[in-house]
Amino acid sequence: MAYHVENTRKHDDQEPLILLIPGLNDSGPDHWQTRWERKRANAHRVELGMWDDPHRNTWVNKLNLAIHRADRPVVLVAHSLGCMTVAWWAEYERPGPDSNVIGAMLVAPPDVDRPGLDPRLSRFSACPRSELPFPSVVVASQDDSYCSQRSAISLARDWGSRFADAGAVGHINAESDLGDWPLGERLLEQLMRGHGPLPREIPVRDFVTARPSPIDAAPTRRH
Repeated sequence: MAYHVENTRKHDDQEPLILLIPGLNDSGPDHWQTRWERKRANAHRVELGMWDDPHRNTWVNKLNLAIHRADRPVVLVAHSLGCMTVAWWAEYERPGPDSNVIGAMLVAPPDVDRPGLDPRLSRFSACPRSELPFPSVVVASQDDSYCSQRSAISLARDWGSRFADAGAVGHINAESDLGDWPLGERLLEQLMRGHGPLPREIPVRDFVTARPSPIDAAPTRRH
């Protein structure tokens, strides 16, 4: 089921377009992605369809169409299996320096290569491991049953992304607990600031031993 959000706010054409890319089962009516779409005039949900029965190439093609239809710079904000859609899009399309995608926020990527999880996830394996050609941040929780934090850090390292620890919030989709998800909003603003690269206070290769930055260490507030 898709959740269509009416947003009557006028957007600034100079602002990047935020493309929200949901995962399995779409994002519910009180999910943080839906809240962001409701409150941000420059946010638009990519209607991938087939939410209960995803098809990798179909999702990638629909994301590609949404990106090419954008009339301004684009920031991708993906959740769950949507993160793998972004990774496969980058793998297939090989966007160059003239691409309008200026950054990606990849939230709670699932471990599609781990046996025994939801069989729908395996349709997106083997996970692309090439470095993403745009600034990106991977956000993962400490207790996500779909992906261990160690695996998420490994993904961030391979994708050339910064890593941000969201704390113990499960799959980062507990709607009643996260609300607008302030930590995520802070990370998004960092990513969008100046249309430039995301600050890397902690290179991901040093994450395990480095002292957390204020963003990495910040707990998620609950509502």
